[in-house]
Amino acid sequence: MVRGEGVYLYDEHGRQYIDCASATFNLSLGYSHPAVVKAIQKQAELLIHTTSAFQTDPVNQVVARLIGESPANLVKAHLKVGGGSEANEGAIKMAQFATGRREVVSLFRSHHGQTMMMASYSGNAFRKAPFPMPYPGSLQVPDPYCFRCFYGQQRQTCGLMCVERIDDFLEYASGGQVAAMIVEPISGNGGNIVAPDGYLPRLRRFCDEHDIVLILDEVQTGIGRTGQMFAAQHFGVEPDAITLGKGLGGSGAQVAAILTNDRLAGLPAHHHSFTYGGNSLAAAAAVATLDIVAEPAFLANVRATGAHILARLGDLRGRHRAIGDVRGVGLMIGVELVEPDGAPAVALTNEIARRGMAHGLVLRTSRYGYGNVLKIRPPLILTHSQADDICDRLDALLREVAA
Repeated sequence: MVRGEGVYLYDEHGRQYIDCASATFNLSLGYSHPAVVKAIQKQAELLIHTTSAFQTDPVNQVVARLIGESPANLVKAHLKVGGGSEANEGAIKMAQFATGRREVVSLFRSHHGQTMMMASYSGNAFRKAPFPMPYPGSLQVPDPYCFRCFYGQQRQTCGLMCVERIDDFLEYASGGQVAAMIVEPISGNGGNIVAPDGYLPRLRRFCDEHDIVLILDEVQTGIGRTGQMFAAQHFGVEPDAITLGKGLGGSGAQVAAILTNDRLAGLPAHHHSFTYGGNSLAAAAAVATLDIVAEPAFLANVRATGAHILARLGDLRGRHRAIGDVRGVGLMIGVELVEPDGAPAVALTNEIARRGMAHGLVLRTSRYGYGNVLKIRPPLILTHSQADDICDRLDALLREVAA
């Protein structure tokens, strides 16, 4: 690959691809967005980096903007992290420090990062298998996967058993020292599983009842991906912390953040501070990104193009028996592929992603190739005509591979 522009990526032979994965779901504004490029160029002439012991204008602006856009209870921002793994690990440390407890609850199929701690909290056994000593104190519970409900229930009558039964896991599978629960509002790598209506507010109440810190991992859902600045706003919940990364950099700048309430703000900085955290160049890119994404018309376009893709994919589901389910919010969309008997079609999913390149589509699959969901998450600048182009190409690809 040699060049990117907007939603398109170009290889050394001049071939053009629509990037349905926004690189690694981090190019919220696509490739080489002019406002981000200009902000980086301007900042590079002034100050590229300084130790995070010092304040800089770009970092202070990011903090102010994030707190201004976040749920009202989140009043502190920590930018001394360089990516989502570090942000998630930092939020957990804050919860452990504040509560004096150590255990962390996460969901089946969850993915919260690549560090040893975060891989240990993953809801996938294959992430932990190669390593002899996973980080202790992790407890996984069933995710709200309505299409394949762990409890065999229907949403209309389930009573949100996936929340209510967490009590049993705390009673019989934990060590009685749960500090936090970390949840993706929509699973990033775990299959684009969307929390059903009422799930997150009920989980908020559950955590309050048990004095458990609720952390929303918005590394993928944050910064406009759902058509709101944060998925927390879409689902109507106020967590104790939100973690951010990926799309905060707009066109690929490496920047991440932890937003917290007052309770979690007491962790001494030396316990979680990284070399390139609070980088001035990345912060300038983040300011430019937030200026654009926060515009109501921009977020409205994310909702509109996302709804259009979901409608188009719903139509494709009626014509391609391999599509078992289509789900998503905004431009965070998943297509679940199934065998004729309804079993997960993992091999087919990987083959479609591999052959997508020939159709000019960059596609990613769930669970690092172990899953059966195609992830459709293009840059948020996607137009209506580009959304149709994606769906048309995917239709042709399915007719070729899954006929």
